[in-house]
Amino acid sequence: MPMLALDDLLLARDFSSISDRALRHALDLAARTGAALHLLHVEVLHEGDEQHSPAVGLEKIRSELKNDPRAASADALDAVSIHEATERDVSAAPAILNYAATNDIDLITLGTHGRRGPKRILLGSVAEEVVRRANIPVLTVRGGEDATTLPVGGVDQVLVPVDFSDPSREALRHARELASLYGAEINLLYVVEEALHPAFYVGGVSSIYDVEPDIEEKARTHLQTFADKTPGADVSINVHAVPGRAAASILSFVEEHDIDLVTTSTHGRTGMDRFLLGSVAEKLVRHLRCPVFTVKAFGRSIVTDGE
Repeated sequence: MPMLALDDLLLARDFSSISDRALRHALDLAARTGAALHLLHVEVLHEGDEQHSPAVGLEKIRSELKNDPRAASADALDAVSIHEATERDVSAAPAILNYAATNDIDLITLGTHGRRGPKRILLGSVAEEVVRRANIPVLTVRGGEDATTLPVGGVDQVLVPVDFSDPSREALRHARELASLYGAEINLLYVVEEALHPAFYVGGVSSIYDVEPDIEEKARTHLQTFADKTPGADVSINVHAVPGRAAASILSFVEEHDIDLVTTSTHGRTGMDRFLLGSVAEKLVRHLRCPVFTVKAFGRSIVTDGE
């Protein structure tokens, strides 16, 4: 049977309240899996960074988690092995990726400010760059006042957007093991793109529903088959099909169904292709209030076959 193979987890810290929120998730996940937790602080050149130990405030956060009845046990939290590191670089994302590669990290966790508009275009997002370039899974935790305030251990509902591709199957494999870890159930979601290509407009046909009025029912049937044929932990899986555009429909579904964690695949586009087409995964990282677990389409998996 597949199992979650997580030995080394990296948490990138900048000592903001956002990275502290990410640290809570990373510490809880490390405690549940027995993984070692690497705390990395990147001193970006020419930014006048203050000198801090990467583990500053760790014990306070560990104590808070011990008082959360839905987090990992106190013994498991105490048993987490901590490794501190500080790196200097011209920007944060390359330093994070280099540390992950050098130290054989299985999963990167970091907070994201969820910037929008011109500021995001000019400054970019460290989290989005890491998600785009990493060849291992990345867990991003959103900051800001509108971010989720659920207890770290309170993962009841996991969402997996599916397009029936091999990458989305890999996302479901990871989601099965994460749902088992937290005692959660999975929601598989397929978004029906209603608009047809203009070539189909002859005869007044402009919607997929004109061609296949029962497409949502068919999609749910395919989703159930997709779930049944994807190996993994035995967890409850619900299937959903909704009309709309991928990113917007996923965002709405998360709000309407109180989703605690989204697991998705990303193709990791770069350059002009990514700029023109965008990335659904990056939009989710930027806008979702709940944590987002991204799996690279052709990257390394942390789900392995085990006895």
